[in-house]
Amino acid sequence: METNKLIALMPDLAVFIVVVDEGSYTAAAKKLNVTPSALSKQISRLETALSVKLLERTTRKLMISESGKRIYTQCTTMFDAAKKAIEISHSEPIVPAGMITVAAPKAFLSIVLQPLVTPFLTQYPDIQLKLKARDGEIDILKEGIDVVFRLTEKPSEDLVLKQIGKVDLMLCASPDYLALRGMPSTPLDLVDHDCLYLGETSTDNIWEFEQQQTRHRVAVSGRYAVNHSQMRLNGVKDNLGIGIFPDFVIKDALQQGSVIRVLPTWTIRGNYHGDIALQYAPTKFMPARLRAFIDYVAANFNL
Repeated sequence: METNKLIALMPDLAVFIVVVDEGSYTAAAKKLNVTPSALSKQISRLETALSVKLLERTTRKLMISESGKRIYTQCTTMFDAAKKAIEISHSEPIVPAGMITVAAPKAFLSIVLQPLVTPFLTQYPDIQLKLKARDGEIDILKEGIDVVFRLTEKPSEDLVLKQIGKVDLMLCASPDYLALRGMPSTPLDLVDHDCLYLGETSTDNIWEFEQQQTRHRVAVSGRYAVNHSQMRLNGVKDNLGIGIFPDFVIKDALQQGSVIRVLPTWTIRGNYHGDIALQYAPTKFMPARLRAFIDYVAANFNL
């Protein structure tokens, strides 16, 4: 039987169970708050669909046929399974509990999210947290991810968006490097400098700059490329050149004076620039554990 036809029979099968359990159309109709004739029509419709006689009505009582008995047994199994499904839905804990899987870019995960992990798990002892370091596009449904953080100007339109901050790309270099090679005054000066870039794709060395109506697209070069922000920052501190970073990566180094910002009046376009987007799949019924995590991050996020 086709699925659509099977689904259409479900209400009639449920009525059949009640009629058998109550022993008469009258008693079943009273329980279901309908008329006996309406129930009789449903049973007749069910018998036609199944091509079998389910009930025999005598002058004294309702008799169930042998085929009806077998069908009744299967129906009660189905009905019990439905009850258990409802019980499971009602047992969803009000207290946040269970597993949450979160994905975020490597640098953001280690620098921004990691400090929140211990206090969050301390506050919610029944929650388990799984973190995945992921850069690039992610199919959260296919990969079983509850929450994804993206650093982008174009958050996914298919997911719920909670913007928790902004991130800018910045250039920096060590004081010794700048003392030796000089401070660039425009993006075009970068072609005469050693630059540290990600090296993940063939275009990672193409840096795009914007200042009011002026735009530059500069192909930089250098002796060192690495797609690990802390290693790239260490290279900058070791005087290997001018590096590109999300602002939160170099925040402490700038404050400590171990690096100096380069071309601070220019906006740099590219990956890891724009919104800090917390995203998750649309749902009418958000689990308590997921709501707890989202609210905690929003309340304690600090860059």
